[in-house]
Parts: sequence; C-alpha cells; structure tokens
Amino acid sequence: MLFMSTKKKQSFLGGAAILASAVAIVKILGAVYKIPFGNIVGPEGQTYFNVAYNIYNVLLTISTAGLPLAISKLTSQAHTQGRENQKRKIFSTAIWLFFAMGLVGSLLMFFGARQLAAFMNEPLGYWPIRALAPAVFCVCLLACMRGYTQGQGNMTPTAVSQILEALCKLTLGLALAWYFLKLGMGLDIAAAGAILGVTAGTFLSLLYLIFYLLRHRDRRTSLDVPDGGGKLMRQILAIGIPITLSNSAMSIITLVDTKIVLGRLRDIPALADSAAELFGQYTFGMNLINLPPSFVFPVTMSLIPFAAAALTRRDHAEAGRIVSSGFRIVAVLAIPAGVGLSVVGGPALVMLYPKRYADALAAGPHMRWLGLACIFMCLMNLTNVILQTYGKEMIPIWTVIAGGVTKVVMNYILVGNPAINIHGAPVSTLCCYGVIVGLNLIFVWKYSPEKPHYLQIFVKPVIASALMGGAVWAVHGFVSRALSGRSAYGANAVATLIGILAGVVVYAILVVAMRILRAEDLKTMPHGERLAKLLHLR
Repeated sequence: MLFMSTKKKQSFLGGAAILASAVAIVKILGAVYKIPFGNIVGPEGQTYFNVAYNIYNVLLTISTAGLPLAISKLTSQAHTQGRENQKRKIFSTAIWLFFAMGLVGSLLMFFGARQLAAFMNEPLGYWPIRALAPAVFCVCLLACMRGYTQGQGNMTPTAVSQILEALCKLTLGLALAWYFLKLGMGLDIAAAGAILGVTAGTFLSLLYLIFYLLRHRDRRTSLDVPDGGGKLMRQILAIGIPITLSNSAMSIITLVDTKIVLGRLRDIPALADSAAELFGQYTFGMNLINLPPSFVFPVTMSLIPFAAAALTRRDHAEAGRIVSSGFRIVAVLAIPAGVGLSVVGGPALVMLYPKRYADALAAGPHMRWLGLACIFMCLMNLTNVILQTYGKEMIPIWTVIAGGVTKVVMNYILVGNPAINIHGAPVSTLCCYGVIVGLNLIFVWKYSPEKPHYLQIFVKPVIASALMGGAVWAVHGFVSRALSGRSAYGANAVATLIGILAGVVVYAILVVAMRILRAEDLKTMPHGERLAKLLHLR
C-alpha cells in the first residue's frame, strides 16, 4: 500500500499558509469563473449549471466534509508516534471506504439524473447532472489522499491538486460551453460542457495525487502492529460524522432553497416559462457578492493558528486581541465592499456582463440587498472560525440551520407572491446571513475570555463606509451625466470604474484619518509590519 514520507517537515504555520493560499486562489478562481460563464450561457444556462452543482455539493459534502479530517488526525497521530504500519493501515482502510462512497454517489447522480432534475423543478438540469456524476467518485478518492498527506504535515500536494482542479474548470469548462453553443446546441448542453470542465479537473487532480504518492512511496520497514480495520473504520466515522453533519447543513439548505425558489416561480402562471431566466438573473448578483468573501477568506484563515496557539498557552488576553483584530480587519474590508456593491452593484453587473445587457440590467435591483448581505457573509465566515477555534463546533451548525430555515420560509412566502416574485430572494438572503451573524456574535461574546467591544470595532468602519458610499454615488452620477449621449455601455463602464476608484481613495483616507486600524491588526498579514509603518499606525 502507498504511503508518504517528506524530506522536509513543514512548520505548522508554513503548512497552514500554503493551504490557506491555495484555498484562497481556488475561491477567487471559482468566483471569477462565473462572470465569463454567465456571459456565455446567460441566466438560463447558469440555472441549469447551479441545479447540478447544488446536488453535487450535497453529495460532496456528505462524502468528504469530515472524513478527510478524521484521516488527517489519525494519520498525524500515527506519524508523530512513528507508527508507519499504522499509517499504511489507515490509508488502506480509508481508501476502500471512500471508493465505495464515491461509486454510490456517482451512480446515484448518473442513473438518477432525470429524477433529481425533476425534484429540483428544472428538467433541463438532466445533462449537467449526468456530466458531473463522475466527479463525485474522483473527489472522494481525492479527499482520502489529501487527508492522508495533510496528516503528515505536507500541505503542498493538496494545494497543487486544488489549483489544478480550479484551472481546468476555468479553462476547459468555459471552452466547452462556448464550443457547444457555437455548434448550435442548447443551453442545457452548454452548461453540461462547463460541468465537464469540473469533472475533468477532478480527474486531473486525482492523477496528480496518484503520481505523487507513487513517486514518494516510503519503503521503510516498521515493527509496529497496526490496529484492525474495523477499529480504524469506527474511529474514522466517530471523528468524521459530526463534522460532516455540521458542514452539510448549508449545502442541504441551498439545495432545498433552490428547489423552492424555482418551484414557487413556476407556480405563478405568468412567470412559469421564465423561471430559469429569473433565477439566473438573481444568480448574476450572487456571483458578484461572492467575490469579496473570497478575498477576505485568507485573512480569516490566518487567524486560526495564532488564536489557537494563544488559547493553548492560556494567554486569553492575546487571544482576545487577535479576535478583535480579526473583527477590525474584516470590518474594514467587508463593510465598504458591501456598501459599494449596494450602491454601484447594478452598474457593475451591466459592465461585467456586456453580452447579457438586459439580464444584467434586470438583476441590478437585487444588488441593493445582496450588497448588504455580502457584509454578513464575510462576518459569518469569521465568526464561524472564531467559535470553532474556541472549541464550540456545534454552535455554527445550529446558527446556520436557523439562518437557512429563515431563508427557506421567507423565499416560500415572498417569491410565491406574484407582486414580489424573484425580488424576494435577495431579501431572504440578507435576512438569512443577518440571523446567522447576529446569533454568532452573541455566542462569540459569551465564550470569549476577553469580550470584544463590538461598538468600538464596527462604528468607525460603518461611518467611513457610509461616507464612501455617498462619494461613489455622487461621482458615478456626475460622470454618467457628463458622458450622456455616448455609448451606453462605455459611459456606464467609465462611470462605474471612476466611482469605484473615488470610493477607494475616499475610504483609504478615512481609514487613516479615523485611525480605524491598529499596528497589531496587521501582524498576521503578509508584510503587515511594513504596511503599519507606512501608514504610521501604532
């Protein structure tokens, strides 16, 4: 059986940095991918893609959310103890478990594609679902191998495989979607083409990891007696199942919510035929607000090792300072991003989707609500990480469920109202993340050894962001009027970009003038000390 040895031991912080950087790159590539994809297939094609991907996400989360962490933990223990045979046994036991889960998931998606598409109230999701089916099998094996290498402190294979997967999705997926449309095929086939990019990416990543494991096979003998396969299987499941349940909550809620929104739109006779188009327009807005959390994510992840280390030393004061710094940094980044998207999100959509002008224009009103939701999405990621670092892993599960139930109920009521229809979806999204963050903030305050001062943290960024939003609105309006009579697209693009630039300048000045950030806030960031000196922060 295969097993790994590394010539160099990566430090905890170094390994975490490698993995966090890879995840950030993958998230950014995923968010950026959706803009050219939306231009190619339009809102309907994007709906067919999302139907398949939401089903895939549920199966993926159930299969890979907690079990790789269990493998990583058990492998790490055996690695620390020098039990080479135990490591091999863990891998050989786990790989068959993941093989079985992947095979069942893939067969379910492939042969049950028609039933799954009907369940989601979108029959044209059939081919995208089928195209994505093999990816479940590949990703399950990938998850096992990634957990195994990470357990030995080697994050590089996981990082490289994740980036390979994202790049293949970006290049091959977009190329196939464009080519199938050029051949005159339907939007559902084009969406299936894009999905094939995802499937091909998982297959390429799997080949890379297999090659890596074969090349780095450790042939050393060991005298340790490994635990039995049954015992190891029970240990893997005991660790992995609770984590799986926690991580599955949002995926399942998203799946159910998509079904309800599409179903409620189809229940309105006047909108039945345009349900996929309307949902796709809403997705345009969601694509845009997913960008800021992708950029904020590395900041969030960088807190984990520092806060965990402080808590291990029982240095509660230091842990409190790190948590407060995390709040300030995320607030400084997320609040202006959300306000900016609320103000010029509509014009930004028109600029980013030139080939879908009418759809982007129709999606514009959604951004008033989704921009604010973006703030809470960023804060949700941060507060979830803080609670998990405090050892309160179950709390984010229940808060996510509470927010998800809020979203589902509100969408059922609002989207089902013919006068509101799809315009109810962004309101529900805002309320969903607002509920999650509100509850998380209560629990963070409750369990923090050093209580964060929320008023001090949030007041200044909110004031600065409001002033910035006013500046963006004024500059965008002025430039738009000045360029009236010229190309509508060009005038909007110029006005939007100048408005955003003005907002960045105004906000940067306000951050420095109001001393919103402190020098200690930048310590966990790359070149943070140099930046603190440049900004004269203390």
